[in-house]
Amino acid sequence: MQPSRPDPSAVAHAITTLLQACNLDLDHKDFSRTPERVAKTWVEEFLSGFAMDPATILGDPVMGEGTTELVVVRDLPYHGLCPHHLLPYTGRATLAYLPADKLAGFGRLGDLLACYTRRLTLQERACNDIVDALMTHLSARGAGCVMHGHHTCLSIPGNKHGTSVTTSSFRGELRGRPELQATLM
Repeated sequence: MQPSRPDPSAVAHAITTLLQACNLDLDHKDFSRTPERVAKTWVEEFLSGFAMDPATILGDPVMGEGTTELVVVRDLPYHGLCPHHLLPYTGRATLAYLPADKLAGFGRLGDLLACYTRRLTLQERACNDIVDALMTHLSARGAGCVMHGHHTCLSIPGNKHGTSVTTSSFRGELRGRPELQATLM
């Protein structure tokens, strides 16, 4: 069972505790609304995926009679929060599926990406969760996801700025078809 939407006031309280633990003067003008601003950003931008349901996102497909070709949506932006360091990552993803008889709107694929990246999760896990959702909720014959990301937790230590991480996941007919996988890469 996944967690529900976080409580903004509890997050703000936790941020206040963190800033106090850093011996910062919370009465200083720079910090006057920091806990509330951080809580709002975390709840809306980094944790909103917990309140999203992939079955709902993909739950109103168009019937694609006779559609057998690969559907690919490229350069979908994403951002997430690393669960190991609580630092952000950003990137672009390509999502694809081989439809059986259900088609999802292109915007729904972007929503599915947000559903899985706007959680405390690893990029690798989000990549797998996305293809599993496409297989399950669209009854796709195959699905794939390739994500190219820049991770703060990788770039800050050792000053490795510009380092990128690519993850990929393939299911169904895409798993055994290197020529289709190459289309995504």
